[in-house]
Amino acid sequence: MRNRVPPYAVLSHTWGPEEEEVGYKDLEDGRAASKPGYDKIRFCADQAGCDGLKFFWVDTCCIDKSNSSELQEAINSMFRWYRNAAKCYVYLADVSTCKRDADGVPSWTWAFQKCRWFARGWTVQELIAPTSVEFSSREKARIGDRNSLEQMIRSVTGIPLEALRGNPWLPLPS
Repeated sequence: MRNRVPPYAVLSHTWGPEEEEVGYKDLEDGRAASKPGYDKIRFCADQAGCDGLKFFWVDTCCIDKSNSSELQEAINSMFRWYRNAAKCYVYLADVSTCKRDADGVPSWTWAFQKCRWFARGWTVQELIAPTSVEFSSREKARIGDRNSLEQMIRSVTGIPLEALRGNPWLPLPS
């Protein structure tokens, strides 16, 4: 009988300094909650719970990096983790929804377009693979999803709208 993986969420984020991130061993040793990176894991857990999901996956702490074969397998299967997720939550630590411009208009749109998340090597697969991608600020406020933000995402990444909308057969820009 084939194992069935229950619906789960996945967290997409930028890593902070290694000593601040929650690793697999930190969860085993009970040190996770004392690290600054625990906040985004808590965010993912809370968001998944609100969406009726009992499980979630976060790369920093769900991979035992001390086991080289597990690490290699995780890297090789990363696209699958994101593609099979019911929800992908993108936590943007460098985007604030509290800041406003001189006219009082929220200025997160500029920060969104300049955020570190778009400059990482994993961004394309974490943006294209999941069926649902939701973006949140450092205050954990939802700022939109891949559909509502597609024009901004297109202008930042150059990814064709058809690919952002789920057509996997289109080539990505070189």
